[in-house]
Amino acid sequence: MEKRFVKIDSEGALSFNEIWVDRETGVNYFFHASGHAGGLTPLLNADGTPVVTPPGPEN
Repeated sequence: MEKRFVKIDSEGALSFNEIWVDRETGVNYFFHASGHAGGLTPLLNADGTPVVTPPGPEN
C-alpha cells in the first residue's frame, strides 16, 4: 500500500518548514513546526486556489 501523503520539500532543523502532497488530489500543504507547536495549511496560488501537483512518478 502506497502512502497517501508524500513530503516533497523540507528545510530547517529545530524550527522547520515542509511541503506535503496528497497523492489522491494533488493538493500541496505547507507544514511549519517549532518546538512543540506546529500547523498545517493548504498551499495557495496568488488567486487563492490550491497549488496542485500533477500526478507523476515521484508522487
